[in-house]
Amino acid sequence: MASVRTRLSIMMFLQFFIWGAWYVTVGNYMTAHGMFDYVSWAYTVGPIAAIISPVFLGMIADRFFATERVLATMHLIGALSMFAVPMAAEAGPGYMIAMLMIHMLAYMPTLGLTNTLAFHNIVDQERDFPLIRVFGTIGWIAANWVVSKWLHGDKEAVQFYVTGIASIALAAFSLTLPHTPPPAAGKKVTLGEIFGVDALALLKEWPFMVFILGSFLICIPLAAYYAFAPVFVEKIGFEDVAFAMSFGQISEIVFMLSMPLFFRRLGVKWMLLVGMAAWVARYGLFAAADDGNIKWMVMLGILLHGICYDFFFVTGFIYTDKKCSKEIRGQAQGLLVLVTQGLGLGIGAQVVGRLVANYTTAGEPPVTDWGSFWIVPAAMAGVVMLLFAFLFNDRAVEEKVEAETAE
Repeated sequence: MASVRTRLSIMMFLQFFIWGAWYVTVGNYMTAHGMFDYVSWAYTVGPIAAIISPVFLGMIADRFFATERVLATMHLIGALSMFAVPMAAEAGPGYMIAMLMIHMLAYMPTLGLTNTLAFHNIVDQERDFPLIRVFGTIGWIAANWVVSKWLHGDKEAVQFYVTGIASIALAAFSLTLPHTPPPAAGKKVTLGEIFGVDALALLKEWPFMVFILGSFLICIPLAAYYAFAPVFVEKIGFEDVAFAMSFGQISEIVFMLSMPLFFRRLGVKWMLLVGMAAWVARYGLFAAADDGNIKWMVMLGILLHGICYDFFFVTGFIYTDKKCSKEIRGQAQGLLVLVTQGLGLGIGAQVVGRLVANYTTAGEPPVTDWGSFWIVPAAMAGVVMLLFAFLFNDRAVEEKVEAETAE
């Protein structure tokens, strides 16, 4: 089991190194190259890819092919497309967005598939999954430091080449992962199953429906952080933007390692609520920091990332795993990725793109009223948090988690 955990941990490290190498600073790259108006689209292609592919590929992994082989194929495609991004950028922003779209069509399904592979090969999800997933955070931090502090590539094309190299590395390493056969192999496949109807059946249960709707709605204001926080951080006066942003992932490690304790003390509902509250606090700090460029407020908002991400996203993955049978595990995780990383962040990227345009005055460079901008997602996240607090309750899963963590 120790060897399996080691390989799963390396998988998570490379999985999130790939994402962290470009996702934080692509907005800074585009702003520096005269493409500020297209930043929101760079953060929309991933959600579009999440809508198109994860549930379908969850069906492929569940029915036809071993998960590790699907991972290898997807990451190879992702590598080739990422190597083409700099050349596409020279041709125009539309071509660059198209290459990012191809990359994310290959990458986004692997988020659900890596979770499926990990859950399939561990026994105690609450204890072991956070310890494995924390290496993903370490990978993200390593990518930020390589690109930002070592290569000084926040605004340069080197970030895309680093991403491509890491993608090739994971494509090769995927073939060494524990063999994870399709759990529903040999069963009849219907058209409805191909489009994830088995996972959609979970929505008939009120708690899961509230969870899915709440996850979708909270991800709309969350898109503001991923799309525009790095640009805002640069405006406040931080050098090496990805390096500064990586302190959020450092805090994520601390809270990830503490998750088993918090699960026992708080349970699923309060874990999710605390995560939502952290997003409200983060945006409030950003809004207050704009008047006077108060760096410590911005850094405190970044450091809240451990609570923002772990308590909401990781708890959501674990809750989803508890709600479904192993035959539809890939579909269910894919559905969650679709709703959050897809619909929520996709709609959110367009909403906040238009919002930031309303608070931006044209010029060279354009000037944005960031203080007023950050107030809006703070209010949106607060409303969703209150609705979720009143509507969500799943005693069956809470009791299941309590029993398992007590063992």
